[in-house]
Amino acid sequence: MSYGQGGPQSQWDPWKPNSQQPWASSGDDGTPDWAALAEASETRTKRRKLLFIGGGAVATIAVGTAVAMAVVSANGKNSASGNPTNLPASASASGSVTPSFAPTSAPPPLDPKEFIASAAKDKAPISADSLFPGTQLTTGNNVYKKGATADTTSCASAAGGKLPQILTANGCTRLIRVTYAKDGIAATVGVALFDTQAEATKVKAQAAKNAMVRSLPGKGVKDFCNAAVCLTTANSVGRYAYFTTVGFTDGKNVTNKDSKVFNTGNDLQEFTFNQIYRRGQAQASAATNG
Repeated sequence: MSYGQGGPQSQWDPWKPNSQQPWASSGDDGTPDWAALAEASETRTKRRKLLFIGGGAVATIAVGTAVAMAVVSANGKNSASGNPTNLPASASASGSVTPSFAPTSAPPPLDPKEFIASAAKDKAPISADSLFPGTQLTTGNNVYKKGATADTTSCASAAGGKLPQILTANGCTRLIRVTYAKDGIAATVGVALFDTQAEATKVKAQAAKNAMVRSLPGKGVKDFCNAAVCLTTANSVGRYAYFTTVGFTDGKNVTNKDSKVFNTGNDLQEFTFNQIYRRGQAQASAATNG
């Protein structure tokens, strides 16, 4: 039986653990093969250089990709993501700085009703044209043609029923009238001026029955409400009492079923109220800004 070295001898590989180092084949005197060791060392050095060069290339590509992504984010939207790196030391993290202003106090807005409550404060010019401007009145889908206007300081002469006495007793100083017409219906609006709001409010209450402003024909509008039954209203705002007389231009009596007549009266009452209130707004605004 032979116990010699069977099979091929294993070769030493510097990159494989537990591999045998090659020794000189001749003599087997235990002396290492210095030439083989030197060659293995040179091989290891070359591989390390290759790995180092390859790793550097990967790092460069990664940095380049990051820069490209940052540019796309900044150009794609107006709002940039992330925090800026050049903030001053005193700035907050969000980049916002709270401004400081000197304390100011604005005056409270003035009440328009105060300016139309008395003649002492209601100083703006007034006329039929300023209260009822233009040649027609449009409210919603309704367009009313403007007729004649009148302006008098003799209030009783422009009133009917019990209204002349009521106006005189409460110190009416002026009565402005205007007429509007649409589809065979005519309406006269009368605005009476007083020195105080209390006087106008009293007139409103007293004129609830059998008191009316006289109809005003002219400028294409025939006589109306002289003998026929018509709709009359009385109201007030501030130092102004305002009235409407509404009826048919053909002399027909108004009944509770004539909704168009009532709608006309409502439109003109609302418009008149708004026009008077706007006087107060304009004077309040002028006093605030002046």
